[in-house]
Amino acid sequence: MMSRSEPAARCAALVGPYTSGKTTLLEALLLQTGAIHRKGSVVEGSSLGDSVPEARARQMSTEPNFAHCDYLGETWSFIDCPGSIELAQDTHSALMGVDVAVVVASPEPERSLTLAPIFKFLDDYQIPHILFVNKMDKASVRVRDLLESLQSVSDRPLVLRQVPIRDGEEVTGFVDLVSERAWRYNLDKQSDLIEMPEQVKGREAEARQELLESLADFDDGLLEQLLEDKVPASEEIYAQIGKDLAGDLIVPVLFGSAEQGHGITRLLKTLRHDTPEPAVTAARLGVPDDGAGLAATVIRTYHQPHTGKMSIARIWRGGVKDGDSLGDERVSGLYRLMGGENQKIDSAGVGELVALGRMDSLRSGDLLTESGRSEDAGLLWPETPKPVFGLAIRPHNRQDEVKLTASLGKLIEEDPSLVLEHNDDTNELLLRGQGDIHLKLAVDRLKNRYNVEVDAARPQTAYKETIRRGTKQHSRFKRQTGGHGQFGDVQVEISPLPRGKGFEFVDKVVGGAVPRQYIGAVENGAKEYLSRGPLGFPVVDVSVTLFDGQHHSVDSSDQAFKTVGRLAMAEGMPNCDPVLLEPIYEVTISVPNEFTNKVHSLVSGRRGQILGFEMQPGWKGWDALKCHLPEAELQDLIIELRSLTVGVGSFDWRFDHLQELTGKLADQVIAQRSDGDA
Repeated sequence: MMSRSEPAARCAALVGPYTSGKTTLLEALLLQTGAIHRKGSVVEGSSLGDSVPEARARQMSTEPNFAHCDYLGETWSFIDCPGSIELAQDTHSALMGVDVAVVVASPEPERSLTLAPIFKFLDDYQIPHILFVNKMDKASVRVRDLLESLQSVSDRPLVLRQVPIRDGEEVTGFVDLVSERAWRYNLDKQSDLIEMPEQVKGREAEARQELLESLADFDDGLLEQLLEDKVPASEEIYAQIGKDLAGDLIVPVLFGSAEQGHGITRLLKTLRHDTPEPAVTAARLGVPDDGAGLAATVIRTYHQPHTGKMSIARIWRGGVKDGDSLGDERVSGLYRLMGGENQKIDSAGVGELVALGRMDSLRSGDLLTESGRSEDAGLLWPETPKPVFGLAIRPHNRQDEVKLTASLGKLIEEDPSLVLEHNDDTNELLLRGQGDIHLKLAVDRLKNRYNVEVDAARPQTAYKETIRRGTKQHSRFKRQTGGHGQFGDVQVEISPLPRGKGFEFVDKVVGGAVPRQYIGAVENGAKEYLSRGPLGFPVVDVSVTLFDGQHHSVDSSDQAFKTVGRLAMAEGMPNCDPVLLEPIYEVTISVPNEFTNKVHSLVSGRRGQILGFEMQPGWKGWDALKCHLPEAELQDLIIELRSLTVGVGSFDWRFDHLQELTGKLADQVIAQRSDGDA
């Protein structure tokens, strides 16, 4: 580990729910450190972060914002992560490159649940994190009540570092519980040291004792001092907080107001004193410690119209210079990112967060060394979430088909939680992701970055059809066109198969009524028909038995028997009592248990069948409810589910079976298909 006399650059992420004020906090941090001279506004569209058109239009972070500054002789990088749960992939990837996370929360106990997925991820990956309660200038709730509510969604103990000083309902300053010094806030400036007000002293002493007792849970020496009524030295307390934070044992809690600039200096000083060094983070992530050369992790990829591909990397060891050859590729441009600007630099060292230009082979999650990239280096890296929402897309201008595919490839490289697939049953190109906002952002980026407009619609449900009873069918195809004609004659038996058996063709021809060389053609004709049955949908679970027929020595051919095989199916299938089948999925819905009853109603209202529920493994106070849901009811499930669960509900899914659909709903589906073909 480097000494404080030669500090390595460190990196912190700002994470938290939408509207918690992360981008405003970034502005306040940069203003306080002198990196900017005027604090911008998210509402006015003048913030350093959120500079892309999609973010400006929505007044929300739509991708990570990167910035850097110097504070008391040390270099810092900050990553302001999107707050929408639909953009969690960006947040999770960014967190793989930071030494500490600052969880930004609003002082509203009823919104505490929105922090549960964030705390869970940080603890799963043992990422040190500090809780910063923002907007305290507008808070009326007691800190003790707020802390109790927040503790319910954190497995790690929340350790209060400050108590507020109030003047009536207004928070005007704080008391630091380690130094026991009091401070009065100033607008966008450092706070003033003041004498601790008498009315705060009782609460301060109580809170300080709670702080010491929390720390003593992880240090026997400190516990002995408390048992002997000794007062630990401030330096010892500071050291213990830093040690416990680095081990993800505690979550220090600070508060302030980013909009007013309150509590920003205290946050910066806490980060400076307590954030682990990059070497500690590298060890936690599994970066190999096998030499003095370059080791860096790629945490994000961007494709920019003017500069090409940019790979955002955190340097753990060694350094990199513009023009360096790393394996088979050369660094063609080295940059620091400051909001929407690329600041060109010549070199970067340990701990720095940089952008590497035009290294086309690099992917997020790669370990980069002097010998090139390693995509399977055993680094800690988050799983990509499974899609829960989809849109059927097509280029507005047919001439853009190739351009669309190439542009989508770049978006998916930037954000692997986007998935592109072709549905063979409906012949649609599907873009899948984490929700409506996620996919609308992708559509906007296609237009804004790559000048590709797309038409997007709800995907069709992959209905199929089958038959309930069998029939025998005699069909003949005969055509005389001058010269050789076309002749084929078959007798087939069509019968249903058990669900899931697909298609079966049986040859029971005797005596050469249909010559051997034509039997395969009959089967191919029957298969060709299966793409669209009498109801208008692909046919499954049908057996076709060829038992007799006729041929002509001159006019019969493969094509004639393929045609008559298809004709026999077309003439016979309507007589087999065709029935519509809809796909049924097994769905596991994960929600806090206070919402379990609401989810029961949600499933029932969507024609679902509840299979049971149990505690969600690894999630305190959460349930996992299993059910069967029709595919048609699955499409916008995530929108309603998140609406019911303050944005935190999620689900996993897999295809389970096909099930008959009859009655009015089936009639509507068939009518819609017929209208679509008209």
